[in-house]
This record gives sequence, C-alpha cells and structure tokens, in this order.
Amino acid sequence: MKKILVIEDEDFVRENILDLLDVEGFEAIGAENGQIGLSLAKKMIPDLILCDVMMPGLDGYGVLTAIRQDALMASIPFIFLTAKAAKADFRQGMELGADDYITKPFTRAELLGAIASRLKKKAALETLYHTELQQAKEELNYLIHHDSLTHLPNHLSLREQFKQLQPKDTSDEKLVTVLSLDLDRFNQINDNLGQAVGDVLLKAVADRIKACVGSPGIVARLNTTQFAIIRAFDRQGDCPTQYKREVGNLAQTLLNSLSQTFELANQELFITASIGIALYPRDGTEIEQLLNHANTALTQAKQQGGNQYQFYTTAFNIGSSDRLALQSSLRHALERHELLLYYQPQVSLKTGEIVGAEALVRWQHPERGLISPDKFIPIAEETGLIVPIGEWVLKTACQQTKIWQNAGFSHLRISVNLSSRQFSQIDLRHQLVAILMETGLDPKYIELELTESMLVHNTEVAIRRLNALKSLGVEIAIDDFGTGYSSLSYLQQFPFDILKIDRCFIHKITDNPNNAAITKAIIEMAKTLNLKLMVEGVETESELSFVCQNQCDGMQGYLFSRPLPSHDFAQLLKNNKRLPLPINSTK
Repeated sequence: MKKILVIEDEDFVRENILDLLDVEGFEAIGAENGQIGLSLAKKMIPDLILCDVMMPGLDGYGVLTAIRQDALMASIPFIFLTAKAAKADFRQGMELGADDYITKPFTRAELLGAIASRLKKKAALETLYHTELQQAKEELNYLIHHDSLTHLPNHLSLREQFKQLQPKDTSDEKLVTVLSLDLDRFNQINDNLGQAVGDVLLKAVADRIKACVGSPGIVARLNTTQFAIIRAFDRQGDCPTQYKREVGNLAQTLLNSLSQTFELANQELFITASIGIALYPRDGTEIEQLLNHANTALTQAKQQGGNQYQFYTTAFNIGSSDRLALQSSLRHALERHELLLYYQPQVSLKTGEIVGAEALVRWQHPERGLISPDKFIPIAEETGLIVPIGEWVLKTACQQTKIWQNAGFSHLRISVNLSSRQFSQIDLRHQLVAILMETGLDPKYIELELTESMLVHNTEVAIRRLNALKSLGVEIAIDDFGTGYSSLSYLQQFPFDILKIDRCFIHKITDNPNNAAITKAIIEMAKTLNLKLMVEGVETESELSFVCQNQCDGMQGYLFSRPLPSHDFAQLLKNNKRLPLPINSTK
C-alpha cells in the first residue's frame, strides 16, 4: 500500500483529500502545517507528498526545500496544492524541485490523475535504478573475478573454480592438473615496443592459450605475464605414465602454439614461454599449494633456458633451500675475501695480440669450491649485494690492470660489466673518480660494459649518465646487443664506443645462414656508426674466419683462451701469446 502524506492547513480540504485517498486504497496521513508535515515525512518516508503552498510558519516552499536537501527524501514525488496560479509561482516551485502543481479548486480526477502519473514515474525510475544497480553489481563482481585486459578469470576466480573441479575423493574419475605458464623475456617487448603493443600481444597470447586448452579447462591470468591453467583429465586406470603423457602433450601444444609468429602492429613478434606443472593429489590438494609447486617447476624450466615445461618434483625444494644457503653465504663473501676476478683475453683481429681483458667475477666458496656466476649473480641482483660486489670488481680490475701496465704492458685495456643497479646509482661517477685516483689508472684504458635492457627504461636519463661517465675519458661498450627485441637504429641515440656481438650470433655461424645474415647486418650498422666491434664466444676456426672476413676489430672466446686467474693471464702476456689469424683475413 502506497503511503501519501497530505500537508494542508485547511482542515476541510485536508480531510476531504484523506477520505478520497482512503477510498482509493492509499495509506494517507495528514499534517496541519509545514513543520508537522516535515517531521512526519522524516519518520514515515512516504511514497508521495501533497503539500499546500501558503501555510503559516513553514510554508510549502520551505517544506520542499528541506525535503530535497534530505538524502532519504530527495526523490519523493512532491505535488503542490495551491490557489496561486501565477506563472511566477509555478516557476518558483519547479525550480525548487516540485514534480507537479494542482490549483485549487481541483476535481477528484485531477488529483488522482496527478498522483497516478507521479507514482508511475517513480516506479519507472525505481525499476531503472534497481536495474542499473543490479548491472553495477554484476559488473563489479565481474571485475573482482576477471582480469581487465584479457577478460580471463583472475586468481580469486581460479580458487573458486578449482573447488568446483576438485575431486570429492580419490575414486573420482577425473585427475586435476595445474599448469603455471609464464612468457620468457616479455619485458623486452614492453621496453622496446611500448606497453600498448605489449598489451595487444598479451591478449593474443590469452586467445591462443584458450584455444589450446579448450572448454573443459580453466585459463586464468595471475599477473602481467603469468597464466594458470586447470585441466581435468580422465583417469587412465592406475597408469600415472599415461596421465603424465597427456599433460605433457597439452604443455607442448601450448609451447608450440605460442612460439608461432604473432603479427601485430604491422610487425612480426616472436615469444616463447615456460611451463611448470603440478599434479593433484600427488603435489597437493589445495590450489595455493598446487600453484606454488607449479611455480617452482616453472622457475626450473626458466633456469634451463625457457621454452620448455617441467613437472614438479620434491627435488626442486632442495634447490630452493640451497639457494637460501648461498644467499646467506654471499653476504659474507666480500668481507671473507672469497670473491675472485678472472680475466678473459681480448685479442686484436688485426695483429692477433692481446689488447685487453674482460674482468669476470668468480666465487671461491670455502666448502663448495668455485661457484659459477650463473648461480650467484642472480642472487646478488635480487638482494642488492651486486652493488658492493660491482664496486669491488671495478676497483680490483683497475688495480690489476695498473700492475700489468707497470710491468711493461702499458696499453693493456680492462673491460668491466656494470649491473643495472650499479648504473642506476646516483654516485656512480663519483665512485669511478675515486677508484681512478686511488689506482692511478688512466681512464682511457677502461671500458664499461652495459646491456641494452639497462638503457631502454628511461632513454634520456641513460644518455645523461653515459655522457657523464664518458666525460671522464672511459669508453662505453654495449654488451649482448641484438639478443632483445629492440631496433638496431636505437644505437645512434647513445654515446657508445664499442659494440659486443653476443656469442649466440656467432655459434656455428657457418651452419646457420639466418644468423650469418643478421650478424653481417649488425656489423655493417656498427661500421656506419663508427663503432668498434668486439665478438664474444669465438670457439672454432670457421667462426674466427667469419669475423675476420667481416673486418671485426677484436674477439674473445675459448678458441684463444678461457677466463683465467690473474697470474695465469700475466703468463700469457709474458709469453706474448698471439692468435694465429686466417691467411686470407683482411688486415
């Protein structure tokens, strides 16, 4: 029953209206003045208000103003009853928010018609409001449970859907598998082509994953580049081998699909992925436990080079414990003098003579022996220990080079790698100045090596820092060039002196026409920019012949020498070891 409040100071008029409304089936309440009417309105929150304009004390305009200022009553339909029929009076009421005007005297039909019209309009608005509210709730619920970019389920939704797939007992005919998939080196696409292209690629990746998994499975996006897949497989009797084979086939299908070319933004993009797999109930019965184990297997797949899948095994946890132990030991490695520098000779391809060395850090652990950089450098990067380690490497390499120069090898150069954290340090230039003053090494004999991924995050800042370092007289080398996704043309933006060609382009180059073509293009581009060329990883005579024929400036690699401790490197210098150059190489 609709409630209508009648505010009217004339008793006869008010009672007539109340009787009429009672007969029509409304719940009608009367108020003899504006103040009482406003009080009743706050208590009962009527569906509609009929109010006289001219009343002693608080008039109709005052009542309407108070009603519209109250959040609970602001939308109540409000109809004025008045003997004033001037346009100015109507306008004043409408500006205050009145819904209608009925002039006295009025007929029964006029009154009921106005009430019906306003209640109908209110009902329509309420229906619209509730519809919009329901839509908003549904949209909010969707956003809470889905990724906004790919529209895939998110982590929260994944947990809820896993509960629905989770077998009720071990006799269930379905076996559930959780796959954790992460894109390899995706940040290089974002860094070099921009986030917009990266977002388009992620949506295309999501589509391919869904197509591979199919409707029985669940695909969710957990973070920027990581996806989770839940898939139930039919139980193959008691044969776990067949089950794992089916899971492995799905994982390989995903890897094969994602490694195919993506044609986006008028260019071809290539991406690979790594996958970790956890099996229910062997590896866990809860989704978070299964995801953690799948992520552990994923990390293992990435550490082995990516573009592959790994099943979780408990042996991986042993590796995690070992990593924590290394992290703890690394914190004391510097103070205990456990770090060593090895030096890989750099040889001129004009004369075959040793012209310099690249300083490479090693860790002589008191219990584990020599630990390779592949194991401890990532830990140093994660923990921030790379900063003091990098400073020690730079200082030690400069000291050793000065010793060799004083021993008669006056033009020997030293090449030192800078980490991303080092390069980001505000006081890097001051550190380098202090080291040069302490060691007495002329800065023109120092090459600082940086990778391209360190420079593309903020080009302007990177250029400013590089110029500040070059102003000291050192040379800047770009390391691992071409292993990312960036355009070769970006080189000209930076003040480089040397370009180092990564060994992945040189390895078995005579058997790989594509690598040969790419490497020749890099060489020609570097020459156009007047950059010196140093080739890494030269291991065979055919590789040496290629770099000599293409007039590179220098090389380093196992064909001449592995990285050596300082005393062994000094022996090479004393013995004047030279690289035999191909007879037909261009001098």
